[in-house]
Amino acid sequence: MLLLFPTPTPSFPANFTPSKPFCLPHRRHLLLRCKAADFDSFTERSGYLFDLTASEADSLTEYGVSKIAAVYRRKPLILFRRLFQTGTTFGKWFALRYLDRVYDRSDLMFQIRAAELRKILVELGPAYIKIAQAISSRPDLIPPSYLDELSLLQDRISPFSTEVAFNTIEQELGLPIDEIFSEISPEPIAAASLGQVYQARLRRSGEVVAVKVQRPGVQAAISLDILILRFLAGLLRRAGKLNTDLQAVVDEWASSLFREMDYIKEANNGLRFRQLYGGLPDVLVPKMFVEHSTRKVLVMEWVEGKKLSEVQDLYLVEVGVYCSFNQLLEYGFYHADPHPGNLLRTYDGKLAYLDFGMMGEFKQELRDGFIEACLHLVNRDFDALAKDFVTLGLLPPTADKEAVTKALTGVFQDAVAKGVRNISFGDLLGNLGTTMYKFKFQIPSYFSLVIRSLAVLEGIAISINPDYKVLGSTYPWIARKVLTDSSPQLKSSLQNLLYEEGVFRIDRLESLLMESLRARTEKALVRKPAEETNSRVVVKQVLSFTLTEKGAFVRDILLQEIAKGLDALGIATLDSITSTATASIPFISFFSFSSMTDEDKVNLRTLHRLMLLVSGHQSTENTNTGLGGVSPYNSQNVYPEEASLVFNQLASVQEILPVLSVISELPPESQQQLFSLPADLAGRLISRVTARTIRRMFL
Repeated sequence: MLLLFPTPTPSFPANFTPSKPFCLPHRRHLLLRCKAADFDSFTERSGYLFDLTASEADSLTEYGVSKIAAVYRRKPLILFRRLFQTGTTFGKWFALRYLDRVYDRSDLMFQIRAAELRKILVELGPAYIKIAQAISSRPDLIPPSYLDELSLLQDRISPFSTEVAFNTIEQELGLPIDEIFSEISPEPIAAASLGQVYQARLRRSGEVVAVKVQRPGVQAAISLDILILRFLAGLLRRAGKLNTDLQAVVDEWASSLFREMDYIKEANNGLRFRQLYGGLPDVLVPKMFVEHSTRKVLVMEWVEGKKLSEVQDLYLVEVGVYCSFNQLLEYGFYHADPHPGNLLRTYDGKLAYLDFGMMGEFKQELRDGFIEACLHLVNRDFDALAKDFVTLGLLPPTADKEAVTKALTGVFQDAVAKGVRNISFGDLLGNLGTTMYKFKFQIPSYFSLVIRSLAVLEGIAISINPDYKVLGSTYPWIARKVLTDSSPQLKSSLQNLLYEEGVFRIDRLESLLMESLRARTEKALVRKPAEETNSRVVVKQVLSFTLTEKGAFVRDILLQEIAKGLDALGIATLDSITSTATASIPFISFFSFSSMTDEDKVNLRTLHRLMLLVSGHQSTENTNTGLGGVSPYNSQNVYPEEASLVFNQLASVQEILPVLSVISELPPESQQQLFSLPADLAGRLISRVTARTIRRMFL
């Protein structure tokens, strides 16, 4: 006997139990009770697309242009009918919009036309709905009326017949529905472009689950629409003489869409996603019931909550940014469809990910290239950025790098002038458009899904806080990764970033370290914005980072530069003593005995700034991220001014106390590493002084 949930309310308590279940002894009566009154508008208008034989339908389970073309080559009438339907439907809507402008009634009819567009997309089916979903999370790109209407396409599409859905469940799972579930909702809780969801309770375990059932005929409809869109993409590329292979972009999107229609793959994606990211703080990934899932039926843990875009929770957006960082730049397995309907805030305050059909893979070399591009953008190294675009596949190796660098400087100079925290991801893409067209940029097939994932997340954040910048929130994690990652490519990139023409850029290291401290660690995500950090906290964070195994590369650079600075300080001191001793000797005072080079002066200034850094104080100089133009040789009159500052820093007990006070709070292994540093530093200093002495004696 099968119990049905009563008609659902918009949300359910976590321990949901139907208060008034009703029992039906025969499933035939159950279906009559649950059957939808009419066809949904998509089936009603486009049902002719479903007319495929079993063998034809089976041939479309995997995406292949040749297979799709072979099927519809035998059905030219359906193909032309679909072209005519699509063309006339959109043509009529655009004609009405044109008449609205002619008769000066655009403002009056704006909301009506938005609602009409939504209905058109629903009638034309899943392929067009998916395209609309991609832009429905960008309040900065589309007008509010259209945003409101298109957002309804995320999870409020008219459902198909429950009778068909229940028949599908039984056919796919090979059991009567009442042997699988003890309870199930008589109507779908939500309907989307590819399927609809019922709430049910598993008979064996009693767990409350979501049962997703695929919309009938969806594969045939999407196949035909993709064939048409792919043909139009080819025409557009030839007409616009574009360098980007638009058909390859359509193929990448279509491949992900076909994978999304295979619920077995989605279940496996969910398992992998849960394994990789389910342990992150305040991230919830539902359990998958693979044993009850097939290509057209998916059973997963029921999750209670509201759409993230409806709850105004900026903290969970930060959690989403952190999770996206892990997806894109740590493991490379990412959620490529994070629209608001797939991101929920649970009632206990966690960010829940749903719908794992559209996932992407970001290869290691591309992940490293993306990180390098962000570093070079923030530091205004546009020459290196042009090379990054080649690595990422955006530019061909034969491109004129000098011309591209000049163009990128013009495009991005203003965007990064206010610092990384104010860089808008959407603005960057918008500003880049003209340059991409001029230099025939090519859009790699993987790139569209990555950009979509980031752009959608920023769109959700903007709806909560118009000033929010995803790149500004992600960059601290990028800074931390480039400082700690063992990848040879990223180590080389860090080395090149910190040493410009052989000169150490202390401002860039300061920036990276300070930004990385803004990245809240995995175990320390907090709900409230961090308070202003005092010097003691900064010292502890810097030491905790540099004394770990992951900080070994940066620690080595710091020791090297401190040794250079102490060497320069010794020379400055010797010069000072010599100058003082000869001051009273006639005529000798007219001659300069300084043995300091420009490099020594820079090293002395670097030492002073490093001491400020390790004592928890920012340099008074402008060290904001992105100061690519500061000259390292701007160091006139270094001594006695800089040397005096260094001596004062060394002699000031007040400045040293923050360093000493946190030593006892460090882990034992970090303390041991700290106590070994003086010997290491002394060895480096002796080697440097010896080399200098030999060089001056024999050269």
